[in-house]
This record gives sequence, structure tokens and C-alpha cells, in this order.
Amino acid sequence: MTAECSLKLSKRLKHLDQMVGSGYSHIWDCCCDHGFLGMTLLSRQAAEYVHFVDIVPKLMQEVTANLQRFYPHYISQWHTHCIDVATLPLQQYQGRHLVIIAGVGGDLMMQFVEQIHTAFPQLAIDFLLCPVHHHYALRQTLIKLDFSLYKETLVEDNQRIYEILLVSSAPDKTRKIHAVGEFIWQPNCEEQSLVATKYLTRTLEHYRRMQQSKDVAHIVHAYQAVTIEYAEVD
Repeated sequence: MTAECSLKLSKRLKHLDQMVGSGYSHIWDCCCDHGFLGMTLLSRQAAEYVHFVDIVPKLMQEVTANLQRFYPHYISQWHTHCIDVATLPLQQYQGRHLVIIAGVGGDLMMQFVEQIHTAFPQLAIDFLLCPVHHHYALRQTLIKLDFSLYKETLVEDNQRIYEILLVSSAPDKTRKIHAVGEFIWQPNCEEQSLVATKYLTRTLEHYRRMQQSKDVAHIVHAYQAVTIEYAEVD
């Protein structure tokens, strides 16, 4: 990395960036690794402040050094935190929060989301989530917590297909989260249709293999009921 404009984002990180809208006071790039997503958000000033969070001290030292070197003009708009994601200090910062959690399994992601929501039950927090696996279990947790859905999409990157969900801790009966997804099965182009078909096939194969040792028949039935239909584009 020689300058802020030289960041090369993966397809997954590009999709995450594209799903971040305006109006946030604080964006928390959790499990930020080398901080590329947060730096991209910082460059386009997606929020008043961008927070970089990881529990690995060496990584956070590297991220802090790169921010100081390549983003001197944004010095007042970023913070680094070497902490557990479950302990985000949201109470110290006023305004609208977006918590991004990506690159970890759905099981750990569920713990993070539940712990943050428990710590701030009265705070309407948006979450941008991209788990590596355990998508069904994560959706069950979000439904149990009465979260609502803004957007959901599929992205194929490096031969792996990811679900990305933009959700809110604020309940909204008009934006319910579906157990196996809804809009991810409504592609608006041939490429997305192929990705959705491939993802559905892989997911069913995965849970059918699991049936040999676990009772996941209800999950298999739920995915078997999915139909992939083109969404109308205005």
C-alpha cells in the first residue's frame, strides 16, 4: 500500500462497502484484519468517525501505523480499539452506529451480536454481517432478537459464496428476516441467478450430509421450498 487510493478490495469487501449507506455517525469495522474495508470507508467519508476493532495487538499496531502514515488528513476521524468485539464502547460515542462484522463464523458472530444487543437494548444499532458459515443459525438468532432487515445479497468471491445481511436491532414488522433468506433468491441478472442457484445447491448438499448425524430435516425442507425467481427491475 503506497497511498490510500491503492487499496485493492476483494469482491466481498467491495460488496460490503457498497452496502454502507450515508447517515452514520460511527462505523465500527470489527475483526478488521488489515483494516482495508475501514480505510475505504474512511476515504469516502462514509461516516463522521470510523473505528477499527480487532483483538490481535500486532494487527492493531499495524493498522494504527498505516492510518497515521497514509491518512494524516483524517486523523480526527478514526480510532483504533484492541478489544473484544463483544465489548464495543458504544456508550462513549453519540449518534447513529453501524457495526460491521465479517470474516468470522456465524457461531461467533451470533455471540457478538447478542452481547452487543444485550449491552445496549435501547439503542437502535445497524449491523452489516457477512459470516463464513452457520448462516441459518445466525438468521435464527436475528429472528429471535426481533431484528429487522434492510438488505441481503449473495456474493461469490474466490470460489466461496457469502451471504451479506444489513439488519437493524430496531423491530419493524414490514421488514422481517426470513429463516433462509428471501431477496437473495430474487436475482436481477443472469450472473446473480447462477450464483443463487449454485449457492442453493451447495447449501442443500451440506445439510443433507449433516442429516447422517444430526436432525436437520427442518432446515433441508426450508431450503427445498426455495424457488429462484427474477426480481423486477424498475
